[in-house]
Amino acid sequence: MVIWIDEDEYLTAPEAAEILGVKTQTLYAYVSRGLLRSYRQGIRRHRLYRRRDVEALVQLTPGDAPRPRRRGAPPGKDWAGGH
Repeated sequence: MVIWIDEDEYLTAPEAAEILGVKTQTLYAYVSRGLLRSYRQGIRRHRLYRRRDVEALVQLTPGDAPRPRRRGAPPGKDWAGGH
């Protein structure tokens, strides 16, 4: 069920997860880690994902993916405290 809002195409969680080849739980983890953004649909807890963001994430290779920073860590420091 593709949804169009202001000329942007949005996907449901199962649709976005299928494109990414992951489970919906992994999709939610991507959102919590800042790799992907979700958008609230209406009053309910349904979330939508912009198709172009999902497809851009598919195009990333593992070395291209942004790493989450530790809270309060300066830019360039990842969870491992590394480089």
